[in-house]
Amino acid sequence: MSGLDSSIVKNKCQLYGLVTLRVLIGWHFLYEGVSKLINPYWSSAAYLLDSKWLFSGLAETIVSDPVLLSISDSVNMWGLTLVGASLLLGLFSRYTALIGMGFVILYYLFAPPFLGLEYSKPGEGSYLIVNKNLIEACALWIIYSFPTSHVIGLDRFLSNQELN
Repeated sequence: MSGLDSSIVKNKCQLYGLVTLRVLIGWHFLYEGVSKLINPYWSSAAYLLDSKWLFSGLAETIVSDPVLLSISDSVNMWGLTLVGASLLLGLFSRYTALIGMGFVILYYLFAPPFLGLEYSKPGEGSYLIVNKNLIEACALWIIYSFPTSHVIGLDRFLSNQELN
C-alpha cells in the first residue's frame, strides 16, 4: 500500500466518510443519467436555451444544430450514467471524478448563480456564486485527491501500483 492508502486506512472514519461521499455522488450522477436515458422526450435544449453568461452563444449554436444537440444529449445521458456507475463501483474513480468535475463545472458555467442573471426555470433555492454544482465539483476534487476506490472498490483488484 502506498502512503496515501495507509493514511486513509489508519482513520476508518475518514475512509468511510470519503467512500460514502463517492457513493452518494455516484448515485446522483447515475440517477440523473438513467432518468434522462429512459425519458424519450428529454433533451438538453431547454437548459441550453436558458443559458446565460459566457457560454450562451455556444448554447444557442448547439440548440440550432440538430447534430450538435443530439451529441450534447448523448454525452449528457451516457456520460452521467457512466460516471455514476464508475463512482458507485469504485472503478476508475479517479478518472471519472475528473470527468464528473468537468460535467458539473460546465453546468455551472452555462447557468452561473450570479446577480442579475434571471432564469426561466425556478431554482431550488437562492444562490449567490455558490450552488450545488460548484459544491459537487469540489467534492469530486476531494474524491480525486483521496482515491478510496483503491481500498474499497473495484480499483483495488485492478492495480497494485503506487498512487500519486
